[in-house]
Amino acid sequence: MGYVIDSNVVIDYMSGQLPGNAMSFMDVVINDTPILSIMTQIEVLGFNNPPEIETFLSEFINASSIISLNDDIVKATIEIRKKNKIKTPDAIVAATAMVLDYPLITRNTKDFKNLYSLKIMDPWSL
Repeated sequence: MGYVIDSNVVIDYMSGQLPGNAMSFMDVVINDTPILSIMTQIEVLGFNNPPEIETFLSEFINASSIISLNDDIVKATIEIRKKNKIKTPDAIVAATAMVLDYPLITRNTKDFKNLYSLKIMDPWSL
C-alpha cells in the first residue's frame, strides 16, 4: 500500500519536527519510495532556502515518485473545486491521492475534512 505525502509532512519530517511516533511511522513510509504530488514538489522547493537545505530537499524530491498532472487528476481536481471551498494546490494534492486510491498523509486535516472519499492520515495523531 502506498501513501501520498503532503508538503507539511515532508517539511516537518525532513526537519525532524514530527513527534516520535510520527517519525517512526514516516521512516517506514519514506524507506519505501515516497509518493508526492507535483504540487508538493512545487511547494517544497518553492522557497528561497539556503543552498545546503535546497540540496537536502532536492535530493529527497529526486528520490521520490512524483505524480504529474494527468487527465484523471485534472478531472478530479475540477470536481473537488466545484463541490468544495478548497484552494487549487490542496485540491490537486487531494485529487492525486484519490485517483491513486492512497491515503493522504497530512497535518492539514481541516482543509480536507469535506472530501469524504479521501482517506486522510494525520501523523500527529498517532
